[in-house]
Amino acid sequence: MPRINLLPWREGQRKERKLAFLVALGVAGLAACVTAFAAYLMFGSMIQAQQHRNDRLRVEIKTLDKQIEEINDLESSKQKFIARMEIIEKLQRSRPEIVHVFDEIVRTLPEGVYLTAVKQNARKLKFDGVAQSSTRVSSFMRNIDGSQWLRNPELEVVQTSKTSGTGSSFTLTADEVSTTPADDSNAAGARKPKIRKASLDNPGARQ
Repeated sequence: MPRINLLPWREGQRKERKLAFLVALGVAGLAACVTAFAAYLMFGSMIQAQQHRNDRLRVEIKTLDKQIEEINDLESSKQKFIARMEIIEKLQRSRPEIVHVFDEIVRTLPEGVYLTAVKQNARKLKFDGVAQSSTRVSSFMRNIDGSQWLRNPELEVVQTSKTSGTGSSFTLTADEVSTTPADDSNAAGARKPKIRKASLDNPGARQ
C-alpha cells in the first residue's frame, strides 16, 4: 500500500538549511576569534621581544657613552702631555741660545758703552745703558745689525746729560735670532673632534 507524506516538507528543509547556516556561522565566528587571539599573542610576543632588544640597546649605549667619555678624557690628557713635552723640548733646544746671546752682547758692545739692565720678553731684548756719546750708541746698533744672534735694533730713548758728564743714557731693543726649527706641532697636534655619543632616536623603527 503506498504511503503518502502529508507533512510540510518544504518548511522542514528550510529549518534544516537555517540550522546548517547557523552552525557554519558559529564555526566561522569561532575560527575568527581563535585567529584573532593567535594574532594578538603573536604580535604581543613580537612587541615584547622588540622592547627587550631596545632595553638591551639602551644599556649598551650607556656603556658605550661612558667609554667614549673616557676616550675623550684620555685624548685631552694626551694633548696636554704632548704640549708639555713640546715645551720641554723647546726649552732644551733653546738652552744653548741664551749662552750665545750673552756672548754676542759682549761682542757687540763697543768701547765707551756699558749696559745697566738687560730684559727679555719672549724673543725681544731690551737694553738700558750709558754711552760716552750718541755715536757709540749708533756703533752698538750697527754691531747688533751685523750680529749672528741679534737683529732689528731699534732705538727708543737716548738722553744726553750735560750736568753729570756721564755721557748719553739710552734704551734700545733687539730681536733674538732663533736657531730652533719652526714649530709645526700646532697643525699636527691640533685637537681631534670628540667622538659623539651614540643615540637611539626611534627604538621601534628597526628590529
